[in-house]
Amino acid sequence: MRRRLLAPLLLCAATAQADEGMWMPSQLPDIATQLKAAGYKGDPRQLADLTRAPMNAVVKVGGATGAFVSKDGLVLTNHHVAFGVIQYNSKADRDLIHDGFVAADRAGELPANPDFRVLVTTGFDRITDRILNDARGKQGRAYFDAIDAATKAVVADCEREAGTRCSVANMDYGSDFYLIRQLELRDVRLVYAPPESIGNYGDEIDNFMWPRHTGDFTLLRAYVGKDGKPADFAPDNVPYAPPAHLQISTRNVQQGDFAMLAGYPGVTYRHRMASEFKNQIEWQLPSRVALFDGIIDTVEGAAKGDKAAQVAYASQVQSMKNNLKRAQGELDGLRRSDAVRIRNTEEAALLAWLDKQPDGAATRKDIDAAQALLSGAMTTRDRDQLVSSIRGSTQLLKAALTVQRRAIERTKPDAQRESGYQERDEALIVGSFKQVQRRYDPKVEKAILAHLLAQYRALPTAQHLPEIDAVFGTTEADATAKLDALYAGTKLGDETVRLATLQDANVAASTDPMLVAAKTLLPAYLRLEEESKQRDGDLLRLRPAYMRALNAYSKSQGRAVYPDANSTLRVSYGKITPMSPRDGIDYRPLTTVQGIVEKHTGQAPFDAPKPLLDAIAKGDFGTTADPVLKTQTVDLMTNLDTTGGNSGSPVLDADGKLIGLNFDSNWEAVSASWYYDPRFKRAIHVDMRYLRWLLAKVYPAPHLLQEMHLPAE
Repeated sequence: MRRRLLAPLLLCAATAQADEGMWMPSQLPDIATQLKAAGYKGDPRQLADLTRAPMNAVVKVGGATGAFVSKDGLVLTNHHVAFGVIQYNSKADRDLIHDGFVAADRAGELPANPDFRVLVTTGFDRITDRILNDARGKQGRAYFDAIDAATKAVVADCEREAGTRCSVANMDYGSDFYLIRQLELRDVRLVYAPPESIGNYGDEIDNFMWPRHTGDFTLLRAYVGKDGKPADFAPDNVPYAPPAHLQISTRNVQQGDFAMLAGYPGVTYRHRMASEFKNQIEWQLPSRVALFDGIIDTVEGAAKGDKAAQVAYASQVQSMKNNLKRAQGELDGLRRSDAVRIRNTEEAALLAWLDKQPDGAATRKDIDAAQALLSGAMTTRDRDQLVSSIRGSTQLLKAALTVQRRAIERTKPDAQRESGYQERDEALIVGSFKQVQRRYDPKVEKAILAHLLAQYRALPTAQHLPEIDAVFGTTEADATAKLDALYAGTKLGDETVRLATLQDANVAASTDPMLVAAKTLLPAYLRLEEESKQRDGDLLRLRPAYMRALNAYSKSQGRAVYPDANSTLRVSYGKITPMSPRDGIDYRPLTTVQGIVEKHTGQAPFDAPKPLLDAIAKGDFGTTADPVLKTQTVDLMTNLDTTGGNSGSPVLDADGKLIGLNFDSNWEAVSASWYYDPRFKRAIHVDMRYLRWLLAKVYPAPHLLQEMHLPAE
């Protein structure tokens, strides 16, 4: 395992206010004074070392975050992060989504879907020169290809070590690059999941809302082979022994207490150009709301009355509902904060300052060129979003496209293959093909495609792609007939057949109608990909000029700096904090089980299970009762700076102990991925006292409490 993990300070512009900032661990010693003033009792220098606790206990789980909470590989993350695992193990006659799950012992723990991963970061090194060396002096696709080739070479070299997953993180939009080394744990099992009526209490009505009463947590366990190395699922694998694990706190928390969060936030866009803010508010978010809303209605309509289909699409629908509400909240928040006007004003000041600098003219030329590329991409944005959704919202069609693309890529040397189709990706491809069986229904997929194709046909004719017209026709009647024939004739719905296509050296000649359709469609996707790479290459070359100007301008103004999030490990800090979102409304930062009873209607999504209601009525809260509120807490709210990907992030107290599990933001703060407004930015977490109480009194798991060194009462 690599021990050198202290990356140099990365400077990135932001108008930091109060507790704003998703800081790289390597930056924390530089803001030690602020951390100490906020209440942190530990050594900020230790936080910068990813091989030491607590940072080496924080892991990437699926597309989000989690943390080890025992020496035997027990991982705590969100119910919604592990929802796909729960759904994968559910059937119409064994509905773990509805009933929850408690493994009586380790032999009873259930394997996750084959492509589910837990990643433990073990290395983080700056490699900017190595990535950019061959790209300098090139433009467009050549620039993109040079960076792509260098990235693949670095990753291939890094992954020579078995069980290691490596990636290259692009910082500041092409200004800096970091190599990330992670241990890839492939055998992950379901240990404990509360019923959905606890883990997702309130569902979309309460999503992004406060006050909240959701027990959004699940416990998983990571396993390895008997040799201690990552391995695929096998009954005789053994629990992974993490280098460190977090201890869940047993103390009571209250308003004003220090809080610190570590996790893998997805992407923020706070340093994008003003025109991109405008596009986000005027087109992207409204179109995304309409897209998700339409697909959700289509799936629910097609699956109505079919329990098996509803279970199969539960995870996809849940994800889309979350994304839909997030998009609507982001749109409302950006409008509320007047983000377009503010960003225009900020950018005008930046450019006016730049024009006075010695090298301002050359920098401005690159900025203007980048702006022209962004404007050009907007001309086909509706079509591009729909064409992407036609692939991304399906299971069988996506699998067929993957097979045909993979057949092309396998004719090339591995280093020249498209990312996602290299030898390192084979296990993930196979895993995704295996899970199709539990996440697919032909009538639902046909309905999704019919819905998207209707919108595609409404586009200007000049934007139509001949390949899509050839496969699906140009009228509603054509589409209906072709879809019926396509899904009636294909054999890819059979897992054995689907997996066999991955071994078929002559798959391009297949007569299976789905594979024939994919072969016809693939040139269109490749053509759009080529256009995107050409544009992305130039943006990778040009955007750093904007970032250099923004960095220099911000420093000249004496502003604190932190990087935009990009799925790398980050830390934010603040306090357990109330909020006053509107005149006359004041939110306290802790909720209690009384709110569960008040919201309970007996109907989803406010259908609290009987064991929970009985336990609340009994009032036996033991050591988890709040001494001030005289009852059991459920959730807590902080002013921590978070975004998507921070789901499942551990929230630590001043001593580094686990007090909360992040799972959401408030409605007023959903727009924080683009614009930080300290008046409204809040994060919502499961109070660890609620988790302890559920495991002790409601859906008992005394063996897990013992494993985590927690009281049984």
